[in-house]
Formats: sequence, structure tokens, C-alpha cells
Amino acid sequence: MPPEPRPQPQPDPRRESRPEFRPESRPEPPPAGPSPSGSASSEDGLRDRLVRAGVELVDAEGVPALSLREIARRAGVSHGAPRRHFPTHLDLLSAIAREGFRELAARTAAVDDEGQQARTRIEALARGYLDFAHGRPGMYELMFRHDLLESGRLGLRDTSLPLFARLAELLALARPDIVDPVAAAGALWANLHGIVQLWRWGSLRLATGADDVAPLLTAALDAHLGPAEDRR
Repeated sequence: MPPEPRPQPQPDPRRESRPEFRPESRPEPPPAGPSPSGSASSEDGLRDRLVRAGVELVDAEGVPALSLREIARRAGVSHGAPRRHFPTHLDLLSAIAREGFRELAARTAAVDDEGQQARTRIEALARGYLDFAHGRPGMYELMFRHDLLESGRLGLRDTSLPLFARLAELLALARPDIVDPVAAAGALWANLHGIVQLWRWGSLRLATGADDVAPLLTAALDAHLGPAEDRR
């Protein structure tokens, strides 16, 4: 007789198969956004880029080129980005002009030797003024636009008026007999500004035959201050 089949082992209900355990995957944390200080730094960087682009543009192409769209393009931002820092076109132009006044102030401070006589100091300031106007005609034109100065945007007067005040103080020292040094400073400044503009237009060269502004500056200073001691 064939052997009886052996009984097959029955599965143990206590050892049911269980799904393999795998640690739950955790999503990676999102990259940290900029900190408040970093965001502020980025905003300051954008403002500086816009102003710097405007300075470069006015030096290269003059005041008519200073549109918001072109400044934004040069700064590498959308044409609406300047509004975040400069609500109006006048605000941005004022910020650009203020950079010009800062440089002019730095130049005049560098040549103003307090150990010299007042007339010598005025002559040095006047020469520095004419050199600045000749070297940066676009910026010079922007700085003295009446709509910028009258608006007082961004404290522009606080940057420009001290230069005029210094000229008035030196005139009072050079000419103690002057009744109104402020008016005298205004007249001298107007004379210098006229030399800048008429020379730029070619009118002075045509009228005087001069090929340099130096004799014109000397004549202007003599007219307002009297001849220098070494030419009396």
C-alpha cells in the first residue's frame, strides 16, 4: 500500500506577513528666503543701481536721455521697478543730480586751502567749478535745472546750498566792503555759469577769439574782486 501523505503544515495566524517597514520620507525644507536685513540690502542695491545707471547715462548721452524706461533698462530691471524707490521721475532725477553735487563738493573741498588768502581760495573754487562743468556737461546741466532745485526733492538743496554759502563767506573775507555778500556771490556765480554756457555754445570763442577760458575767468574775478595783488 502506498504511504499515506503527510499533513502539510498550516500557517501560523500569529505570523501573518506584514508589509516591510520603511522610514517615512520627509520632504526637504524649502530654501530659506532672504532675511529682513538681506531684503533691505537688496532693495538698497536696486536703488543704488538705478542711480548709478542714471549717472552713467547722463554723462554719456546728456539730460534728454534720462527717461525712466532707459534708466531701468540700463540697470537691468523692469521699467516699473524704479517706482519702488522713486515715486516720480523728478525724484529719480534729483537722486542723480545729488551725486553730481556730492562730487562737486568733494572737488571744491580738495582745492580749498584754508591757509590761503580768500581771493586765492575763490579762484581755486571757480576753476574747479569750470573744470567740473567742462568735464561733465550732462551732469552739470541736470544739477542746475530749476525744476529740480525748486522742488527740494530728496534734500537736494541741502547738498547744493552749502557750496553757495561757502562762496558768499569767502567773498565777505575777500571784500569786507561788500554790503551784501550773498548778492555778490550770486552775481559771481551767474558770471561763472554764463562762461560755462556761452563757451559750450561756442559764442564766447566766436566773440572773443579765445581758445581757453582762463583769461575769461581772470577777467570775471577781477571784475568782482579787483585785480590780484601780483597784477596791481
